[in-house]
Amino acid sequence: MQLKIENIHKFFGSGDNRTEVLKGISCTVDSGSICVLLGPSGSGKSTLLNIIGGIETADEGTIYIGDEKIENMSEKKLSLYRRKHLGYVFQAYNLVPDLTVKENIEVGAYLSDDPMSVDDMLNMLGLWDHKDKMPNQLSGGQQQRTSIGRAIIKRPDILLCDEPTGALDYQTSKDILKLIEEVNKTCGNTIIMVTHNDALKNMADRVIKLRDGAVRSDKVNENKIAAQDLDW
Repeated sequence: MQLKIENIHKFFGSGDNRTEVLKGISCTVDSGSICVLLGPSGSGKSTLLNIIGGIETADEGTIYIGDEKIENMSEKKLSLYRRKHLGYVFQAYNLVPDLTVKENIEVGAYLSDDPMSVDDMLNMLGLWDHKDKMPNQLSGGQQQRTSIGRAIIKRPDILLCDEPTGALDYQTSKDILKLIEEVNKTCGNTIIMVTHNDALKNMADRVIKLRDGAVRSDKVNENKIAAQDLDW
């Protein structure tokens, strides 16, 4: 599903403390592609991702998901939009601590009228042998795999990933990036990934660089490489 962003502005604070954190962001992300939003801390990339995900609202501008405008949606319709079209992967995993791996993934399945098989998902994620463990019995990589499973089990059109490898070591980070790449190829999701890691741009179809709340460059990656070949 194509995502089109037109002239998005976002302000925080009021009066003399009012700060513009997004300054007229415009870009398009093609259906089924991997797009990296790249920039340093404070560039506005996570705020933009939250607006795309309907977690925050823009003060000005328009976001189209397919033919629908997010700002025209009622709260009920926005909830349905998030449920039907979006999957979320966060740096902090956000797993339910008193549910097993399998049960955490099933939480995502309950949100869909046509979920993928939970058992197939566990095998795809390499989590079958850990399916009955609680989150505190897992490594960081296993927790993030569980988080990805919960997000994609409901077949979302768009997968939003906010620093998905930010809390992981180098090799585990590469394993998670390979999994995200596999999800894109297998499921055909549009993937938008926020990162400050410059190396990740090389696995993307499109790279949008942000700085100080504005787009500094927006390029199609003509020399895309596999996640397993990334180095930093």
